Amino acid sequence: MLSDEIKQTIQGAYSQFLTSQGLKARYGQKLMIAEIARTLAGIKTDENHRRVSDGQVCVVEAGTGTGKTVAYLLAAIPVAQLLNKKLVVSTATVALQEQIVYKDLPELKQHSGLEFSYSLAKGRRRYLCLNQLDRVLHEQQSASDPTRALYEDEMPDVSEEDIVLYRSMMDALASGDWDGDKDDWKDELENKVWFRVTTDHRQCTGRKCSNVSQCSFFKARDDQSNVDIIVTNHDMVLSDLALGGGAILPAPEDSIYVFDEGHHLPDKALNHFSSHVRVISTTRWLDQCIKSVGPLLSDLGESMQVSRLVESLPNDLTATKSNMELLWPQLQALAGDLADSQEKSPKYRFPGGEVPERLRELALNLHQDFVRLHGKFEKLCQEVEDLLEDKYGPIPKVDLENWFPVLGLWSGRAEASIQLWSSYAHKDAASLMPKARWLTLFDTGAYVDIEICSSPILAANNLTTNLWNQCCAAVVTSATLAALGHFERYRMRSGTPEDSVYQIVPSPFNFANARFQVPATAFDASKAEQHTQSVIEQLPELINVDEGSLVLFSSRRQMQDVFEGLPSRMQRIILLQGERSKQETIRTHKLRIDDDEGSILFGLASFAEGLDLPGNYCKHVIIAKIPFSVPDDPVEASLAEWIDAKGGNAFMEMSVPDAAIKLVQACGRLLRKESDEGTITVLDNRLLTRRYGKTLIESLPPYNLYLNK
Repeated sequence: MLSDEIKQTIQGAYSQFLTSQGLKARYGQKLMIAEIARTLAGIKTDENHRRVSDGQVCVVEAGTGTGKTVAYLLAAIPVAQLLNKKLVVSTATVALQEQIVYKDLPELKQHSGLEFSYSLAKGRRRYLCLNQLDRVLHEQQSASDPTRALYEDEMPDVSEEDIVLYRSMMDALASGDWDGDKDDWKDELENKVWFRVTTDHRQCTGRKCSNVSQCSFFKARDDQSNVDIIVTNHDMVLSDLALGGGAILPAPEDSIYVFDEGHHLPDKALNHFSSHVRVISTTRWLDQCIKSVGPLLSDLGESMQVSRLVESLPNDLTATKSNMELLWPQLQALAGDLADSQEKSPKYRFPGGEVPERLRELALNLHQDFVRLHGKFEKLCQEVEDLLEDKYGPIPKVDLENWFPVLGLWSGRAEASIQLWSSYAHKDAASLMPKARWLTLFDTGAYVDIEICSSPILAANNLTTNLWNQCCAAVVTSATLAALGHFERYRMRSGTPEDSVYQIVPSPFNFANARFQVPATAFDASKAEQHTQSVIEQLPELINVDEGSLVLFSSRRQMQDVFEGLPSRMQRIILLQGERSKQETIRTHKLRIDDDEGSILFGLASFAEGLDLPGNYCKHVIIAKIPFSVPDDPVEASLAEWIDAKGGNAFMEMSVPDAAIKLVQACGRLLRKESDEGTITVLDNRLLTRRYGKTLIESLPPYNLYLNK
């Protein structure tokens, strides 16, 4: 229950913030503050400050314009400080992360009267590793460089242009013009260029590193130890939880989490709990490991324990490589038809997650192989780490620091293989949800590879075990969490506890400012060719070429076909997603509108969410068809299969709620501030002719409806 002291602190801070900013209280915002404060204030802790009560999760759907960030910060900061907990604010996008750190928190601190400190937390991969940069500059990936065996199958050699860039990085660090943060570098950096000069937890020697005093990551991490609020992202939280919690961020039991853009959390979690192994790539890597054993023994052989471990590696690596090679004909037989597919990366899914017996036998052998390799790699890592502690040891520190990241990455790669082959070696228990298992064909340009994949079909169990049951408390918020008026879809996918507080708070927008229409000429989108032709015919009549418009498609092929079928006068003002960067596309669109020109954006799913085009930047949103999920996604297909096998109706339990969420998100691109107005048009008459259409329409905000039956 809220104490009078906390209640007065929150109310006073809110009142002071509104007055100082010249703002009026919003009903939805007040309701959100109250629900979060009540939930968090109900937490009970023991003498060790660990939570002993339930009901610690608050799930709030709050539409655009509610002021979600201010609401959860005002409610959570005083309670977190009272309970002596860290407030960890997690987002899905860099844009929101930066808005919170550089705008929302400074404004709140200045205008609310609350006293708090905060910092931005990023993973090691966002920071430069001086050891890696030194290695690239000194050795320039020469043939003798042991790390070459790490990356040879994953990226091309270092170019002269790259070396110039790396030298400029070193100069910028030395002069103090750069702090080693990727996001603060003056230009955008390609992943393959950045990957060479950064590291992860497995390759990092930590406080034993000779460059630790200048390490960008540890400087940033040290800054977090004494702050009240840490702003980070979902991937970082999930990575920390996968390491047991408390490895990168504060421990879950010492944290109150806020997951903004929380609708992304289940999918992000699925990615973290899935496993992938490429067959040819792994075989080549094992071969590179075999070739690296000699240099490894030469550099580290003076340690007797290292020598004994390394001497047995060639046989283990060769045996594992041989078993990997036995896989290829088995997989080719299963994936044979994929080579004729027109898809970029065609997939073969194992129905019910069941794999053939021969493949299961090979998987069991490989599981045992990689368990053995991983054990030896881990022992080698520990031995090298111990040698780093010995200032007067027989092996030069530079050699130890060169090999530690190599061995760390070998260990990580072996561990990932263990997880994958364990999934394929063992049948799913009848009482548990099956896993999705599938093959993906990849054409690397140099060769064709097959990726073997496994994933849970829902993230609920993993999130329950690692997050909800461990944390002190959590708040989940987004503009789209409920589907069809309730939270069952989100609860199924995320595993939020049954006793969580679930609340939908109203938006301050007048949705009647938006005309929502399905024209009489709209066609059934399940008939692909005819539907595409109907979109081509209708767009010139629907779009005002002197205004800003957004047209959303569910497939790139249809987007391209529609563009090519339109008259040239329209093509000239259309900006297609993918032809340039997203930022450049939006910038060009806004410049045109600012210059009183017309501009039309053609976009896919990523333009249907998070795109902010207020006022004249978007007066008309056109949605080509109901945004049902792509049917060939292996995880979604496996989930649907499981629901149907249990006697459910996957279409009504999964496809329709998912489409409802996506439709609300797409429509939400129109009204971005209270004064906005315009039109939303859906060119799919299934909204009017199918039984589920009425359900989808009823799930929308109260737009001004014009439904031509």
